[in-house]
Amino acid sequence: MRSPMRSVLVTGTSTGFGLVTAVELAKRGWRVFATMRNLDKRGRLEAALEAAGVGDSVEISALDVMAASSSESAVKRTLDATGGKLDAVVHNAGVAAGGAFEDLPEPELRRVMETNFFGVLALTRALLPTFRRQRSGRILIVSSESAFAGQPANSIYCASKWAIEGWAESLAFEVSPFGIDVVLVEPGPYVTDIWESSPRISPEGSAYRAWVQYMFRAGDAHVVAHARDPQEVAKRIAEVLDARRPSFRNPVGRMARIAHFLRGKVPSAVLRKVVERYLGLNHVRL
Repeated sequence: MRSPMRSVLVTGTSTGFGLVTAVELAKRGWRVFATMRNLDKRGRLEAALEAAGVGDSVEISALDVMAASSSESAVKRTLDATGGKLDAVVHNAGVAAGGAFEDLPEPELRRVMETNFFGVLALTRALLPTFRRQRSGRILIVSSESAFAGQPANSIYCASKWAIEGWAESLAFEVSPFGIDVVLVEPGPYVTDIWESSPRISPEGSAYRAWVQYMFRAGDAHVVAHARDPQEVAKRIAEVLDARRPSFRNPVGRMARIAHFLRGKVPSAVLRKVVERYLGLNHVRL
């Protein structure tokens, strides 16, 4: 008898890593439940699926990871469609907010943490009973090289990724006896929409304004110089989902691999000076 098609739920598929991952997994024979907060933005995904000839393998629905009720509804719809089984989830939805911490409004801090951290927790909680019952399941979290070291003008995003990695590493102990895997994919700089669509906060009169505006320009130049095709990340996600025994941490791209290697080996003060010199921040006077 033919084996049933493997199924996966992917969040944040309207753009970026989520979009190309949904297409890549469908091309590899997965039944993909592609979710996004705003279904009005489904056009790019539908066009990519049509171009790849895999539209029939992907079902698109709404999921706002900031609302636990939305996660629960999406899980119910997915399980109703699969007969109560799911092989994997890819936590990809994410947001950012650039600027000096002192300038970041409280709502922006909470929006980033609610999306990148608490949203992952809520969806995972909704899926764990199914994974435990079937004694299998793979929880894949798209993290970032931002989890390896602090970054200037990016404190809340780094905080969200550090938090999710600590939680994931702890969760792995708890769910392993049930045959459930927890894995991280940690991309470096790639060409996606996250930074273009994220607020850059540098208010008039801020003590950090000159420094932050310089940092934004330096960061953009870094991305232009080093950003790669997000398809590489989609392929790595697919490989991790296909692997019999995947590594817990999976840095993707040269910059992420370097940052992963340096973590814990080079003193933080040294790394900070290297980054400041690389970006030219040591020349900015406040």
